[in-house]
Amino acid sequence: MMQHDPHSTPPSAALPLACLLGPTASGKTAAALAFAARAPVEIISVDSALVYREMDIGTAKPSAEERALAPHHLIDIVDPVDAYSAADFRADALRLIGEIVARGNVPLLVGGTMLYYKALTQGLNDLPAADPDVRATLDADAAREGWPALHARLSAVDPVTAARLAPNDSQRIQRALEVFMLTGQTMSSLLAAPARDDDAALRYRFVPIALEPSDRIVLHARIAARFDAMLAHGFIDEVRRLRDRGDLHPGLPSMRCVGYRQAWEYLDGLIDYDTMRDKGVFATRQLCKRQLTWLRAMPERIVVDCCGLDATAQAVGAVERVVG
Repeated sequence: MMQHDPHSTPPSAALPLACLLGPTASGKTAAALAFAARAPVEIISVDSALVYREMDIGTAKPSAEERALAPHHLIDIVDPVDAYSAADFRADALRLIGEIVARGNVPLLVGGTMLYYKALTQGLNDLPAADPDVRATLDADAAREGWPALHARLSAVDPVTAARLAPNDSQRIQRALEVFMLTGQTMSSLLAAPARDDDAALRYRFVPIALEPSDRIVLHARIAARFDAMLAHGFIDEVRRLRDRGDLHPGLPSMRCVGYRQAWEYLDGLIDYDTMRDKGVFATRQLCKRQLTWLRAMPERIVVDCCGLDATAQAVGAVERVVG
């Protein structure tokens, strides 16, 4: 009897699942809610910022009114002091998909955290869990020498990973050095190894529907307008409340979310308001660029122009074709 290769294309009997993916401000929420008006849908968030409680304005979290239109999952599930990994997301998402299907509803995955999507659809590599002691050592080294010096250290042991990281990308430089220190192997070699898979993921056929801009300038204008709207709606006060808790710091994954790091710098007096605003918009644009790079590496994706006047209708139509 022929055995199924877990790394091959899922069998045709696999349940097709639509995944609305796209960069920041591309209209994913609007498209998801428009589809929810037509079908018994439950939305699974694919967003590493929306998992955190108390972080509503700066993450553009769907409002209570929007969330009342359809059940939403994996939003407000973690305190900002805690970590939530791609492995956590994969386990939670697969469990939720099974539960939603069992209820007779349609699971719709919506978000822009491409690492989560990759973990869900391709499985996980054997990367070690975070180690607080190793991270504390690296943080101390960085405080003394600066992150560019640690980037140079990474270049010496893992030039492939270092080449794709900016010299001040503290989060990723730290993780790559941590992996090497814990395993003696480079992150690039571990990521190149075949990923683990399981029967649960093989039951589904994930179909990415990508909201991408035909004109990057239009998306950049939306990003700036949305960041200004966040500021007008109390984003600085939101970060001030988080800062005043006393148990959070800028090195946590939650506070490294785009916008929050820049607002924290402003509240610390390190930059002025205008600089904070400009840095926040720029960081969001950089995130958008990374998201589009991930998306364009998916030849199987269905592309919807998020700049089009009928973008929402086009996205809804694409979802309907996938889920039947």
